[in-house]
Amino acid sequence: MGELPPQVQNMIAQLQQTQQQLQMVITQKVQLENSLKELENAIREVEKVDEGTPIFKTVGTVLVKASKDEVLKELKEKKETFEIRIKTLERQEAKLKERLQELQKKIKSMLSGVQAG
Repeated sequence: MGELPPQVQNMIAQLQQTQQQLQMVITQKVQLENSLKELENAIREVEKVDEGTPIFKTVGTVLVKASKDEVLKELKEKKETFEIRIKTLERQEAKLKERLQELQKKIKSMLSGVQAG
């Protein structure tokens, strides 16, 4: 078999690039999902705390005393942000998977054309 036509080589390069992008998106999504689980656990624990019990939050490298309501509000806002980012990554993942399938079909048809010719 001779060398692949430049068009096919280009499509294969696009396919590889799309696979790398998909892998990065999946990795980011998994990391965010893990962080989200940690946040949900933190929210549950803070909700269990009695109103008079002191709560501390980290600010940089320092622990600072904070109210239960303040901590819960911050945690819930962060949770909402993570959920939005995860949904965005899920949409990107779906689009990249779709693009991969398109490229694979194109490459297959181009290769079958090359082999037939």
